[in-house]
Amino acid sequence: MKKFIVFASAIAALFASTGCQQNAAQPAACASDSTLSIAYINTDSLLVNYEYAQTLNDQLMSKGEASRADFNQKYRVFQQDAIDFQRKVQNNAFLSMDRAQKEQQRLQKVEQDLAELENKLTNEIAQEQARMSKELQDTLNAFLADYATGRYSLVLNTSMMNNTVLYAAPGIDITGEVIEKLNGRYKASKK
Repeated sequence: MKKFIVFASAIAALFASTGCQQNAAQPAACASDSTLSIAYINTDSLLVNYEYAQTLNDQLMSKGEASRADFNQKYRVFQQDAIDFQRKVQNNAFLSMDRAQKEQQRLQKVEQDLAELENKLTNEIAQEQARMSKELQDTLNAFLADYATGRYSLVLNTSMMNNTVLYAAPGIDITGEVIEKLNGRYKASKK
């Protein structure tokens, strides 16, 4: 991926050095059809300001909180049962050793089930997050296929964690414009 970006940057530099004049309406576009117009989107800003991304994030957070609350409730019951078991063992409250062993085995099974439940819930949240990320990516890709056609030959992304844009001339950051149009489409789809 980095090789591709370096290659795309080299091509952009080649076209930029051919004397292309920037258009005020389309700052990154050049007059000639043989040029490469490039723009980028800051995905951190997109995720923070795109209302649909916020909605999906809120849904994921709610689901995660509900899962944690359910797990924590079951874990508290287990902890109380374990404390009660220890207290009974210390006070010789079991009628037989067999009964104490059965209770210990039951508690071990509950503990194992809780570990499996925690793993299952973690996996479900991770899968839901992956599904939502793919949904956002598909939404952005569909939007850009329409929006960028005729405007840009290449749209890159940049973010705090994965910054592939080392330098960008003023005017090629289309993040705000894309967020505005995506939010407009999202609001229209909710009506």
